[in-house]
Amino acid sequence: MRTEMVAAAEPFGTPLDFAAPPSAPASPRAPALSADTPSRAADRPALPASADPRQRWLDETWKPAAARQKERRARFATPSGLDTAPLYGGAPDGGFPGEYPYTRGIRPTMYRGRLWTMRQYAGFSSARDTNQRFKALLASGQTGLSTAFDLPTQIGYDSDHELASPEIGLVGVPINSLADMELLFEGIALGEVSTSMTINASASILLCMYVALCRRAGVAPDKIRGTVQNDILKEYAARGNYRFPAGPSMRLVTDLMSFANTHAPSWNTISISGYHIREAGATAVQEVAFTLANGRAYVQAALAAGLQLDDFAPRLSFFFNAHNHMFEEAAKFRAARRMWARIMREEFGARDPESWMLRFHTQTAGSMLTSQQPDNNVVRVTLQALAALLGGTQSLHTNSRDEALSLPTEESARLALRTQQILAHESGVADVVDPLGGSPYVEALTDELEARALALMKEIDARGGAVAAIEQGFMQREIHRSAMHWQREVESKERVIVGVNQFTAPEPPARIFKPDPSARDAVLADLARVRSSRDATRVAATLEAVERAAAGSANLLEAMLPAVEAYATLGEICAVLERRFGVYQAPDVL
Repeated sequence: MRTEMVAAAEPFGTPLDFAAPPSAPASPRAPALSADTPSRAADRPALPASADPRQRWLDETWKPAAARQKERRARFATPSGLDTAPLYGGAPDGGFPGEYPYTRGIRPTMYRGRLWTMRQYAGFSSARDTNQRFKALLASGQTGLSTAFDLPTQIGYDSDHELASPEIGLVGVPINSLADMELLFEGIALGEVSTSMTINASASILLCMYVALCRRAGVAPDKIRGTVQNDILKEYAARGNYRFPAGPSMRLVTDLMSFANTHAPSWNTISISGYHIREAGATAVQEVAFTLANGRAYVQAALAAGLQLDDFAPRLSFFFNAHNHMFEEAAKFRAARRMWARIMREEFGARDPESWMLRFHTQTAGSMLTSQQPDNNVVRVTLQALAALLGGTQSLHTNSRDEALSLPTEESARLALRTQQILAHESGVADVVDPLGGSPYVEALTDELEARALALMKEIDARGGAVAAIEQGFMQREIHRSAMHWQREVESKERVIVGVNQFTAPEPPARIFKPDPSARDAVLADLARVRSSRDATRVAATLEAVERAAAGSANLLEAMLPAVEAYATLGEICAVLERRFGVYQAPDVL
């Protein structure tokens, strides 16, 4: 996406300069790999440290970081015993790892210091069943939880609502009250695990439930770690799981940011999501442009609400898609990181370097999974995951091979996690920071993607910004056009999809995972039990307080927290909000 090409590789220093942290001895077996041949390196005069930007980075940024927190190993080497340096190539834009604008990574040591969070998305049937899946994934080595909610929960309806009945527990876990959250996380150490929740229209209520649960477990506020998606704009643009109009929804977003600053200061208050935009058919350029335009709109809304930039900006996070074209995807992540850094520092004037950093979660592309020859999806997911790692993601979900057919079986979910673990421990991809950096191809892709995304963001600005562009249907129409273009290429076989329009073969019936249908009755029974056993007077009083807050300007989550602690349900709280806010009416975009 940016517009600089990388110069030829500069000469490296000695192995001692960067093959290991300062406390580790240099390897006696082999020198660090160099882009130069030994004869060329020997003939070339040594540059003073001040004239070698990479050596300056090693001395001033990498070595202090590696001293503060030791890298995973004292020595990184190939299977042949060749020591590997932390970094190869330069950074013409100044974006060395850990240095603005972070093109090559937000941390100096990246995966050499700490591997990415392996966070598999799970949720189905009931809180009890999902709790068992969570525990199985944690036992298999997963390092973070990611919660999928069913459709009624995402939109804010209780499971006994007439609109909810056909959807209970089908695509995620149903959560009606704090009692369900207690079941969902039973036996899980909340102070030791980070939890991601893919929830938007009702995100504020789910966060209140999680905070209430942590309080009861005695978890200190600064130990409550995780992310709530809380990105309503992409619901309007691409996904469709919205409830309230844009104005009140943006208020909920910024109220959540303010609430978390007090009650969960380590919580990522929003995951600004390109993932669903890409799943709807957008290109890589559109994914970056629309996502960062939405991010800019959230920053503007938070500032308008009176929040201080460097108080909330370090807790912003992003969520991107990893598609099939490995090189374009790696370049996309690098470009987005550089663009966001410049937006935050140069446009908004953020002073804290943490505010400049684009931290992001990646999920492999569900839209690229095929129901035909589903085992082929293992290969697709591996390539997509590799692209995310080459692009410097902070956490990763790898889709399961059978997700084009159904929710994943436990075996498929384990294989998806093993894919990440093999990449981490057997491929060598985690041993060098930004391994593709300096490649003329990848650097050119990075520059071109950025240039095109900036041009598209300029068009969004001309329409009045992201919210106006969505209300006009601009983003939606652009996504539809790209989706149609892709589909026509597949149908004409101009774009080959292995096992679908080329290389097909007869297949046996696939094994499909189906959630236990009896779980639906248990969910409804649990909800009825909560309604009959709670203090009805207390519930009514807390719901009245939520309505007063909605009618005024008080922080809505401060009113919601006592309501969820009284076991008011998700649907009851959303019904109160709907009476005050109304419902969103989508524009005609066809």
